[in-house]
Amino acid sequence: MTNQEIFELMARFDASGITTFKLTTKDCTLELGKGGAAVLPAAAPAGVPAPAAAAAPAPAAQTEGPCITAPLVGTFYAASAPDAAPFVQVGDKVKKGQTVCLMEAMKMMNEVHAPCDCTIEAILQEDGALVSFGDPLIRYREG
Repeated sequence: MTNQEIFELMARFDASGITTFKLTTKDCTLELGKGGAAVLPAAAPAGVPAPAAAAAPAPAAQTEGPCITAPLVGTFYAASAPDAAPFVQVGDKVKKGQTVCLMEAMKMMNEVHAPCDCTIEAILQEDGALVSFGDPLIRYREG
């Protein structure tokens, strides 16, 4: 099973009304659950940060206008490293295809790109926030 297939399953699961899902193949087992308290592994490997608390949904006033949305379920990162400058800030003019943030899912980093030449109006998620497929990440104005 490819990472893309797993991401698609995760996104469909998140958008569905079911609360648990288990898939077993000869190579792996994937278990998904939602709606309950998060359960952390008994012994997390050293150097792995604990998952951040889910960010509260952005108020409707913040998301009015076109937004770059999460292409998958994962963790939103505004910069390439904790001590690095963010990819974009409010007021920045970006070109189509320019990286505006990163999404991490299953230890895979995925660049999120600007859909057009635009100006960044708002960063709608906190750095390190867990987001669902389709959640608004960045509001922009075309041009």
